[in-house]
Amino acid sequence: MNKVLVYIENVSAGYDGNIVLKDVSLKIYEQDFLGVVGPNGGGKTTLVKLILGLIRPVSGTISFAHKDLKNRIGYMPQTNQIDRKFPILVSEVIASGLMAGRKEDKNTVKQKVEAMIAEMGLQAIAHKPVGALSGGQLQRTLLARAIIHSPELLILDEPNAYIDKPFEAHFYELLKEINRNTAIVLISHDLQTLLPNVKNTVYVNETVDI
Repeated sequence: MNKVLVYIENVSAGYDGNIVLKDVSLKIYEQDFLGVVGPNGGGKTTLVKLILGLIRPVSGTISFAHKDLKNRIGYMPQTNQIDRKFPILVSEVIASGLMAGRKEDKNTVKQKVEAMIAEMGLQAIAHKPVGALSGGQLQRTLLARAIIHSPELLILDEPNAYIDKPFEAHFYELLKEINRNTAIVLISHDLQTLLPNVKNTVYVNETVDI
């Protein structure tokens, strides 16, 4: 049986005194592909923020299989959270995904970025600013950034919201390949697309139903 990477035990969390998640317990296993579904405002994004350490629980505990796991998490946010006016190129966004990991020389970084650009089919826009990208192009860029450091856990927040249809099939095939060595947590409203591609699902609406 695969080992547990993240333990969430009896956690409650919220903002400014308003509880969004109540007494949630969940385990994320090594090589799991976990789909997270639920209504808007139900707490899906709050759950992600707890795992990433962006907010602290009001009660309960979150623990990890080892102390370095927090630096081995890849995260792809929703595209509407990205400041498109910020002057940064596609290649620079992808390279920034290596900053959380160990230091690498410029040639190694360049090679990894070029390989990831090719994998995502972003060669034609590698030197464009993010403000010039379509929703699907930006989504691919953010995924490349999230996986370039070979994370142990990959968290995707609504990744299929803006993915262009020509890339969608390749996207899920790529995730299946990543899942060979990486646990994936994928948040989505699109249950019809989600179910055939994940291994397990949880329903989040203040509490968690497995």
